[in-house]
Amino acid sequence: MTESPEIFDRRALRLHRDRAAATIDAHDFLIREVAERLLDRLGDIRRRFPLALDLGCHHGVVAETLAGRGGIENLIQADLSPGLARRARDQGHATLVADEEALPFAPASLDLVISVLSLHWVNDLPGALLQVCRALKPDGLFLGALIGGDSLKELRQALLEAEIEIEDGVSPRVSPLADLRDLGGLLQRAGFALPVTDLDSITVTYPSALALMHELRGMGETASDRNRRRGLSRRATLLRAAALYEGRLVAGIRP
Repeated sequence: MTESPEIFDRRALRLHRDRAAATIDAHDFLIREVAERLLDRLGDIRRRFPLALDLGCHHGVVAETLAGRGGIENLIQADLSPGLARRARDQGHATLVADEEALPFAPASLDLVISVLSLHWVNDLPGALLQVCRALKPDGLFLGALIGGDSLKELRQALLEAEIEIEDGVSPRVSPLADLRDLGGLLQRAGFALPVTDLDSITVTYPSALALMHELRGMGETASDRNRRRGLSRRATLLRAAALYEGRLVAGIRP
C-alpha cells in the first residue's frame, strides 16, 4: 500500500473552522439544508440506534435538526475544530474534538454514523471510510453527504480567468472534489455491504462573487489545499473575478 497524498492542510482547515465558529450561525444555510435532507432519509428507517456519531458536527446542526427523531438514543458529536465542538456542546450531547482521519472509537462500537459536509476535506477518504466501517456494528448504518463533482464551477471559472488575466498564472482557489462515480467504489472498498450513492443538487443565488466567498469563509469552507496561494489575494484579481462572475450568479452545490 502507498500512502495517500496530503492534498489538504488539516491544520489550516482547523484554524478556518475555529475562526468561523463564533458567527457560523449567520452562514450555515447550506449545512442546515443538507442535514435536513439527509435526516429525512433516516426517518424512513424503522429501527433504534442506541449509539450514534455525528462526525464533523460543526456547531451541532444535526443534533438540533434531529430534535429527538430518528430512533437515536445517545449521540456523540465530534469535530476537528475545538471552537465548533464547544458550540456543539450547547446541544447537551457528549462532544469531543476528533479528526476524521484518526477516529478514536473501538471496532463495532457504533450503531449509526452521520456526516454532513465534512468528509470532502479528508486526505485519505478511503481510509476514513474504512475507519467508519470498522467502528460500526455489523448491522450499523452510515449516512454521509459531502460536497463533490462540479460544485462551485461558476466561482472556480471566474477565479481561474481572473488570475490568468491579472497575474499570468493560476493557483488552487477551489479545492478538488470527489466524483459521484468514484464514491460507490470507495464505499465498497471500505467494506460497506450495500452502498447506495446519489446526487442532490442545491442551487443558491448570490449577488456577487465576493458575497459567495464571504459566505464560504463564514462557513469555514475557504480553501485549505497545501498548494494554495499563501497570503492575501490581489485586490485587482478579486475585483476582476467579481466582474467575470456577473451573469453567473448561481452557485451550484452538489452534496
